[in-house]
Amino acid sequence: MYSFSELAQSVKFSKKGSKIILNDKASELELIGAGRSAFAFRIQSTDKVLKVFFSPFEHIAKEEAAIYKALQRNPFYPYLYDHGDNYLVIDYIAGNTLFDCLTKGIAIRADHIKQIDEALSLARERGLNPSDIHLRNIIVTPEDTIKLIDVARFRQVKKCSQWDDLKAAYKMFYRHRMFPKKTPEKILNAIAALYKKNLLPSFH
Repeated sequence: MYSFSELAQSVKFSKKGSKIILNDKASELELIGAGRSAFAFRIQSTDKVLKVFFSPFEHIAKEEAAIYKALQRNPFYPYLYDHGDNYLVIDYIAGNTLFDCLTKGIAIRADHIKQIDEALSLARERGLNPSDIHLRNIIVTPEDTIKLIDVARFRQVKKCSQWDDLKAAYKMFYRHRMFPKKTPEKILNAIAALYKKNLLPSFH
């Protein structure tokens, strides 16, 4: 079995236009996610995820690792096992993101919202400023508990209202009896694009 560092070194990227292409990796790695700054791999036969950052985002590995260290033993966040210059290793979290729940018609309950509030409150108690909270980094596990991932922006200084906006939309729209509980991905992505451009009204 390779070490975490060796597994990270096995991952090879190249750039094609604005896209990052995965060229090679160890056979023990299963690609489970590709983001704007990193690829995520489940390490086979384990419950761990290797997140490898590509250029010029390698510095985020150190930042995110420091934040996970501050959140260690917090039940709402993955445990950090290892980190290096361009990678980190955390728990694999099974379940559905809130984005998945909306596209699949899986109910998002008030208890889930309460758990997210508690998770963010606990992070603030540890001197962090939870930011960039969105539908794809909040997971409802098979045990019906909440986990938050992708915490790289939890130390930014400016106030982030994303979670307040999401929670306000949940209370105003989603809980309404007539609101559709299953929403096409294209519509959710369109709403997100409008939100990023500040073209949606604030509800809180």
